[in-house]
Amino acid sequence: MSTATASPTTTIWKIDPAHSQVEFSVRHMMITTVKGRFAGVDGTVRLDERDPSAVEIDVRIDVASIDTREAQRDAHLRSADFFDVEKFPFITFTSTAGVERRDGSFTLAGDLTIHGVTRRVALDVTEEGRGKDPWGGERLGFSATTKIKRSDFGLTWNQALETGGVLVSDDIRISLDLQLVKA
Repeated sequence: MSTATASPTTTIWKIDPAHSQVEFSVRHMMITTVKGRFAGVDGTVRLDERDPSAVEIDVRIDVASIDTREAQRDAHLRSADFFDVEKFPFITFTSTAGVERRDGSFTLAGDLTIHGVTRRVALDVTEEGRGKDPWGGERLGFSATTKIKRSDFGLTWNQALETGGVLVSDDIRISLDLQLVKA
């Protein structure tokens, strides 16, 4: 995580984990979609109010916090077959390129690290709004989506199906809803 400080035109925001969601979905047996989430997320966003392309984002996700509503599946996902949380306890994202604004939405490029492998990804981001909370703090909301191939990150465990296809799709859809609190 960076320890950036604010200048007169920049603001520092912290992810509010109690009001943020990091979710994913994957096809199972080629016939249904299984969804899950990571409960443990924290991070910092540094915004330049004059130059939105100068945004800096550092996010860290606790892989052990995975929840697919099925304890046995979650244990398997934490194992060496998938995330191997003993060796790779965090998923991280660090922005690397500016934003391209269009009507409150933008594309943000960055380095996503999963299972010790880093790949450049692009997130489609929408600013959802700003406001004061009841305690006098300032809040900011963003949603973001992307799609990755899990095999690009060394997550290759699978089983072939008798009827053709595989048990778990390679394509993973990721969805984030982040509420930020001005530091």
